[in-house]
Amino acid sequence: MSVSDEQIEFALDLFRHVGPLSTRKMMGGLCIYASGTIFSLIMSDGLILLKGAGGFADWMTAQGWERWSYERKNGGITQMPYWALPEDVLDHPDEASALARRALEYL
Repeated sequence: MSVSDEQIEFALDLFRHVGPLSTRKMMGGLCIYASGTIFSLIMSDGLILLKGAGGFADWMTAQGWERWSYERKNGGITQMPYWALPEDVLDHPDEASALARRALEYL
């Protein structure tokens, strides 16, 4: 399953206040970039993730945001530097864009 055109349109609208955006489809998902820097992923199921680093990653963890992780073939768990955008933000482009700009400050 891959990201639909509707999911892409939704995410680009959600982050419309970040600035000029570009995208790249990868492994069924979508990477979203601002000025060439990746700050968000859309998973094939529509889940929107923000990239976290430094103090912003610490803040997202403290807020209880769910971190993207997956199980490797050897049974180990790998945590990726991406956290799921809370559902209550998905209807608020101003707030989502502010969070995306904050993520970009740390990248």
